[in-house]
Amino acid sequence: MPDVTVVQRALLSVYDKEGIVPFAQFLHQQGVELIASGGTAQHLAQAGIPVTPIEQYAASPPLLDGRVKTLHPKVHAGLLADRHKAEHRADLAQLGYPLIDLLICNLYPFQQTVSAGQSDAEIIEMIDIGGPALIRAAAKNFAGGCAVVVHPADYAAVTTALQSGGLPRSLRAQLAARAFGFIAAYDGQIAQWFASLTLRQAEAVAQQADDQITFPTQIGPYVRASKLRYGENPHQAGFLYQEQTPRGVAWGTLLCGKALSYTNLLDLDAAYRAAYDVTQLAKQPACAIIKHAVLCGLAAAPSQSAAFLRALSADPQSAFGSVLGFSHALSAEAAEAIVASKLFVECIVAPGFSEQARATLSDRINLRLLQVPIDPPEPTQQLHRIGGGLLVQGPDEGLSTPQSWRVVSQRAIPSDWICELQFAELCAKLLRSNAISITKQLTLIGAGSGQVSRIDAAQHAIGKAAERSQDSFLGSDAFFPFADCVEAAAAAGVCAIIQPGGSIRDADTITACDRHNIALVFTGRRHFRH
Repeated sequence: MPDVTVVQRALLSVYDKEGIVPFAQFLHQQGVELIASGGTAQHLAQAGIPVTPIEQYAASPPLLDGRVKTLHPKVHAGLLADRHKAEHRADLAQLGYPLIDLLICNLYPFQQTVSAGQSDAEIIEMIDIGGPALIRAAAKNFAGGCAVVVHPADYAAVTTALQSGGLPRSLRAQLAARAFGFIAAYDGQIAQWFASLTLRQAEAVAQQADDQITFPTQIGPYVRASKLRYGENPHQAGFLYQEQTPRGVAWGTLLCGKALSYTNLLDLDAAYRAAYDVTQLAKQPACAIIKHAVLCGLAAAPSQSAAFLRALSADPQSAFGSVLGFSHALSAEAAEAIVASKLFVECIVAPGFSEQARATLSDRINLRLLQVPIDPPEPTQQLHRIGGGLLVQGPDEGLSTPQSWRVVSQRAIPSDWICELQFAELCAKLLRSNAISITKQLTLIGAGSGQVSRIDAAQHAIGKAAERSQDSFLGSDAFFPFADCVEAAAAAGVCAIIQPGGSIRDADTITACDRHNIALVFTGRRHFRH
């Protein structure tokens, strides 16, 4: 493989014409055939330098107001052909395409046009297409014998090398590196401008009165469905987006009451998903009570009315102004229990409402009833917006199975505790991290949610459970970092704990459970919810 390229043919396409005339004059004197595009060809011809215009060389006129000039197989084949490959030389010979040994090219002044405050249309016209394609082709083929020059400052080095007989591989590689860096910087300027354009357009659109324009018609797999009363606060606009599968509260039908807000739907979604999950576990009707997207009551029972009353017993004070979720169509008996409790309820969500239930609740002017599909409500994707982006993850599906549990305490687990422990785990999963649940008889009687300290969460949950915590079950969404949660649970009368395990202090936790005769189960599965 030769180390030096003897330049016989050069293509010149430059916007910045600094130094191009003397350099082209030197190439002509060296016997190099010159091909040039558009304004470069005119500039050289006016200087008296013999040059072949690109449209004559390619036998193809400029197209689309000059947007297409150098994008031609004859041009790019000449730049990309590896001189060391017989098959490449054969392809060129068959088509009558000559080699192009040297490319001198720089690009439209995109950044200068932006800095000059030109219009968006003028700036877009300064996005060079043919130039970067030429530069990338020549730079890629440096080992195949082609050389590229993108900076007038490099004309001197190329001149010196040609005076010495040709362009060595080392110089071609150096020029290729400069070329790719030049293209990367150019593309970066364009990307930055488009980002600012998007922001400017978004800001301009946000100032318009039509909220339909402010929010895109589709975000990933979710299509904009309807405008909400408002977002989390009255001064925020809000829209409902739906995925294609009809399920969950996004596909619910509002049977009565005023339109739903963003926060209403958050609460309704949390309420129905919690009730649905409990029924899947306990095989009984379930009721969930949600306040500000936080679980404050959850229970399963043989009847809906009993499930509601048990759920309400967890924290009746916090349940004021809440949202109720039921796993089964709401019965007349359950509706009567809600009315008899005198609880102020914002919304109720269920897969159906009996006629008697609707009649019983009809005199509550501000109450909204949302009927949802009975299919599984868990979304296929979970999304969190962050500054500049979107986080997407799969759902935290299912619970640990008893077959995968490790009972690490001396006290064993009776069979009738299994469902209770699973319920405690489910409650912790549904709460915000750090999460502690205190449960009894498939009822959440105390919850610690969203605390930055796990012992604070445990103490809050135990405080809510109060005297009911005797012989209760405790669930945790993550491992205990210290044995202090066990000490608090023992003082409250907890009989069994279910948690993932995995702390470096697990041994301390196990020892504390054994000292207080508390059964301890490790699931090996964490359920953080942020």
